Amino acid sequence: MAEHHSGPVETGAAMDYPEHEKTYDFFVAGAKYGTLFCVALLIAMAAGFFTSAGFFSSVLLLIILNVVGYFLLR
Repeated sequence: MAEHHSGPVETGAAMDYPEHEKTYDFFVAGAKYGTLFCVALLIAMAAGFFTSAGFFSSVLLLIILNVVGYFLLR
C-alpha cells in the first residue's frame, strides 16, 4: 500500500541539486537562444516582405542576425 515516512513532509527525499542546476541552465539557454531566433526570424521576414530584398537576402539576414546575436549573448 502506501509508504510510511517518518518526519515532516517538507524534508522529503534527498534532492539532486547539481542536476536541478543543469536543467535550469539548459532551460535559460534554450529560452535565450529561442527568443533570439524568433526575433531574427521576424526581422528577416519583415525585410523580405516589406522591402525589395527578396527571399535569399532575407535568409542571409536571418543567418547573420543569428550569428551576431549568438556572439552577443554568450
